[in-house]
Amino acid sequence: MVRPLMMVSMMALTTALGACQTTGGSVTDPGAIAAVAASEAMTPIPQDIHTYAQPNIARVTHVDLNLTADFDSKSLSGTATLDIAAQPGATEIVLDARNLDIRSITDAEGRPLGFAEGQDDPILGHALTVQIGDARKIVITYATRPDAAALQWLTPAQTAGGQQPYMFSQGQAILTRTWVPTQDSPGIRQTWDARITAPRDLKVVMSGRASGRAPIGPDLISWRYVETNPVPPYLIAIGVGDVDFQAIDERTGVWTEPSRLEAAHDELVPTAAMVDAAEALYGPYRWGRYDLLVLPPSFPFGGMENPRLTFATPTIIAGDRSLVSLVAHELAHSWSGNLVTNATWADFWLNEGFTVYFENRIMEATEGRDRALMLQSLGWGDLQDTLASLPPADTRLKLDLAGRDPDEGLTDVAYEKGAAFLRTIERIVGREKFDAWLTGYFERNAFRPMTTELFLEDIRAHLVTTRALEDQLMMDAWIYQPGMPSNWQPPVSDAFAPVDAAALAFADGGPASAIPWANWSTQERQRFLAWRPPVPPASGRWFSDAQLADLETTLNLRQEGNAELVFAWLDIAVQHRYQPAVPTLERFLTTQGRRKFVLPLFTTLWGQGDWGRPIATRLYGEARPGYHPVTTNSVDAVVGRPQ
Repeated sequence: MVRPLMMVSMMALTTALGACQTTGGSVTDPGAIAAVAASEAMTPIPQDIHTYAQPNIARVTHVDLNLTADFDSKSLSGTATLDIAAQPGATEIVLDARNLDIRSITDAEGRPLGFAEGQDDPILGHALTVQIGDARKIVITYATRPDAAALQWLTPAQTAGGQQPYMFSQGQAILTRTWVPTQDSPGIRQTWDARITAPRDLKVVMSGRASGRAPIGPDLISWRYVETNPVPPYLIAIGVGDVDFQAIDERTGVWTEPSRLEAAHDELVPTAAMVDAAEALYGPYRWGRYDLLVLPPSFPFGGMENPRLTFATPTIIAGDRSLVSLVAHELAHSWSGNLVTNATWADFWLNEGFTVYFENRIMEATEGRDRALMLQSLGWGDLQDTLASLPPADTRLKLDLAGRDPDEGLTDVAYEKGAAFLRTIERIVGREKFDAWLTGYFERNAFRPMTTELFLEDIRAHLVTTRALEDQLMMDAWIYQPGMPSNWQPPVSDAFAPVDAAALAFADGGPASAIPWANWSTQERQRFLAWRPPVPPASGRWFSDAQLADLETTLNLRQEGNAELVFAWLDIAVQHRYQPAVPTLERFLTTQGRRKFVLPLFTTLWGQGDWGRPIATRLYGEARPGYHPVTTNSVDAVVGRPQ
């Protein structure tokens, strides 16, 4: 039952954020976790090519932030105090930094320490090498710059309320180094705490447990957070803005701007049932609360699995709960990604492939097998498009990202091929045995970095124990070879058969009025709009302008509010140079900045030469100031940076 709208008072705010840290019916023991972290502080970990750190010599184990958010200068400034574990005799530690103004570095007693900043790399930033001597705690005084790639500072006009500014972070993959000087590698797990001071009219939310707040003079408030579970640095996240909270149940709830809270809450009510379903599948939720922060439209991803507080795009608020599988995905990351994390970005599929598989199991448990199969089938279609567009080397699960931005590994190969691999194992060994192994995998490897090779060791020790089964699964082919191995079976959704028939009838000249659009789910509508004839016509155009006009008018696509459907329609329209859709395209590209939508549309526009490039240049000039750096970095490479 949907609870009535309930705003929390400032007194209740800390209670909402700081509810006890439970795991199912038990309480996570921070002391026990700290003991494990200490005992494993110098356990060897793989060297990550996307960090300057040398963690097997000296590594960061805890980060203590004391920062002030200044919206006038668009900067966070203050200190980062780092706890260090080191080998005997180690006298320096190497950190990652990018576009940070380092003002001083001292030991815990305030004695200055020598440091050097290395040469800048456009992807990695630079090494920050500190001469620590025998110090095992250092204090770095610094400030971020307005162009910090992890942070977006929004003006009041860029928010729903229009009265207050807003700031949020996005650290994955290697952007945390632009606002926290630490060892920015997913394999170097760190606990953290923070004291963030911000204007009194705003609230600070972070991906940790709230531990208090206090006024600082008449105009500022400091907010405290703590995370006792060791996490990869990309999961340290912050949001500062005019936001309110509404509970869903005792351990889930929604944060967003006040004017959007009721709609966001109603859309995300299924979250509570999803947490229960996830625990029933693969064991206790280990992070206490599971809340969501629905961000302004410029957020570059669908969601980001920051522990305790998933960051989500407002484009999932469709009004009919049809896109909540994104919540299932980010929730699943609480096990696959946050609990067991890829040690390097070459092993990114270990985060995302496991999560897509787990997400689909949550959706099956909460929405039924038919819905799960539709989602699988849509993902399969996306994967086929991706495989056709990438060089063979990038269609392997284990990637070679040497000299490349790890964002280049963020493709459907990691997500959908990874999930297809796990579904293949499940099909061959049986769901019961597979689930038992996966539950154990999360338990055995909790709070530890994972590599593809360690994954293979684990599954061969606990599930794939015979040569015959090994040969049947073809695991090495899935991981190290391009494309899809011969033992893959595409998912089949019976619900899509009539959709495909309707799409074929329309392509053959039938009227759009014959399409049973009103009776279809969002997933069926997505399937229809994604359908293409098996053999592309020589002209490259599947439909005439008259057919597109019939489709646009009959299905009311100009007024469509579901972002996934708008994107799917515009993908068709731009490929066909359908001029009447340009106003819809302009509205879509200038009112949201989700890279999943923005980058493909600009890429397709640019590919349309003399028709599309002038439109792309004009629209990007208008839209770019409202996009997060994650999005602009990608689109700049296609359209070029506006002058």
